[in-house]
Amino acid sequence: MPAAGRTDPTPLRPRLLGSLLAATTRELVWGRRAVTREVRRWQAAAEQIPDPRLRADALDALARKRGSIDGAALFWTLVRQRDLDLLRLMVAHELIWDYLDNVDERGAVAGVRDGRQLHLAVVESLDPDRPVSDYYRHHPWRHDGGFLTSLVHACRRWVRRLVSYDVVRPLLLREARRAAVQALNHEPDPAARDRSLRTWARRQYGSTHASGTTWFELTAAASAPLAIFALLAVAARPHATAEDVEQTFAAYFPWVSLAVVMLDSYADADDDARSGSHSYLEHYDDDALALGRVHEIVERAMLGVRPLHNGLRHAVLVACMTAMYLSKDSVRAPKRRATTRLIAEAGGSLTLLLLPVLRIWRIRYGQRSV
Repeated sequence: MPAAGRTDPTPLRPRLLGSLLAATTRELVWGRRAVTREVRRWQAAAEQIPDPRLRADALDALARKRGSIDGAALFWTLVRQRDLDLLRLMVAHELIWDYLDNVDERGAVAGVRDGRQLHLAVVESLDPDRPVSDYYRHHPWRHDGGFLTSLVHACRRWVRRLVSYDVVRPLLLREARRAAVQALNHEPDPAARDRSLRTWARRQYGSTHASGTTWFELTAAASAPLAIFALLAVAARPHATAEDVEQTFAAYFPWVSLAVVMLDSYADADDDARSGSHSYLEHYDDDALALGRVHEIVERAMLGVRPLHNGLRHAVLVACMTAMYLSKDSVRAPKRRATTRLIAEAGGSLTLLLLPVLRIWRIRYGQRSV
């Protein structure tokens, strides 16, 4: 369980908190409108997909996973000025992730080879000089009317406009390639899945990692795109340096990426139990240990981003994402309110302040249980 007496990782004066809430709300409103326009555009394209299964996967990614798209779009706030192209890049790239997650899960019978081939779209969307692959090469269905390649080309067009892309590119592409580990999560045999994940973590990071995280925490963090989005935001800043890149990556991997995966597992625990889906929380020995670790991970994520360039913006972003997961109806059920409150406290006063805002957002846009 969380230790008593921990300090707030985001201590701010009440007046500053109020100003921050007002500013955050304005940015959320502007960003929400811009995201809605982008989602409608991609939804129109998804509706034209010939194959009914791929069409259903695309439309589901745009509707049921809308919270993930809004969360990814928040990374545009890490730059000083409103950058519509950066927001569009975040939306399109997140949609690739969400769409492929659905496609890979539905086509899991095709094996890990299929998932890795599909994942090439994630890498190639961030590498404008690389030839475009046949993403459905090993997939049971392939007639998407050009939907996936359209997303890839849109990302490549906006990536070319990032002023500091060359500084970010090596680390960005390495992490995009590593994120193919996500395909292993769809292995239907839990024992085979865990063996594959253990082997992957050992090959990528060795027997130990400087962060002290376990093999399953490393695979969880690597399977999330948070560090990639943070690096794209760095690439949008003029005169970004290699030191900026390394510091940002160290803050987001593993802690912020891991926090989001664990919060997602926490919020979806009941659904995962019913469906038999892989939940990273199941790897801990018991519920108390899992709760304590999630609390620690969220706290370390918040503390880790504060020293970064525009650290307060990073802190607001992480608080928004934490509050987004903890505002779901599933974690506000009576039996979970106490544990949800403890995790929210790990995110500090910013998270607690944003929780009611995100609850209103969920009610307003029909995302209460999504």
